[in-house]
Amino acid sequence: MSDDAASGRDKDTARANATCPICQRAASTDYRPFCCKRCADVDLARWLGGRYAIPASTEEDGDGEDYAPQPRE
Repeated sequence: MSDDAASGRDKDTARANATCPICQRAASTDYRPFCCKRCADVDLARWLGGRYAIPASTEEDGDGEDYAPQPRE
């Protein structure tokens, strides 16, 4: 059997064993990765409400001279 077929089976098995990240029930194919519309809406509300955040790294701007406006002539 080819590696592609085996990896496809592994993905199908993982999908079949997937659980809803909100309530831990089995995920539905209609609302994947969630089990139902309610859990999908709960997750959306958490994103919109700011409970989830993607961390951002801040870069030091130094002394700020790189961003100084140039005088017009």
